[in-house]
Amino acid sequence: MERKSSPTGLGLALGAALGVVVGVMSGHVGVWLALGVAIGMVLGASFGKGEAKCPECEQIHVNHASRQLAERK
Repeated sequence: MERKSSPTGLGLALGAALGVVVGVMSGHVGVWLALGVAIGMVLGASFGKGEAKCPECEQIHVNHASRQLAERK
C-alpha cells in the first residue's frame, strides 16, 4: 500500500535541517533545532490544508453554486 508524502513531515524535516545548520553556525544547536522543528511543523501543517478533490464532492459543490446563482437572479 503506497501513501503520499505528508506535507507536515516534509516541513518537519526541512525545519530540523535548517535549525541544525543555523545552530551549528551560531553555536546553539539545541535552541535552533527546537525552533526549526516548531517552525517546520507549523509550515508543514499549513501546506497540508487543501480541498478534497473527489468527484462526488465536486458535483455537490457545483450544484450548490448553481442553486445560489439562480436564487440571486
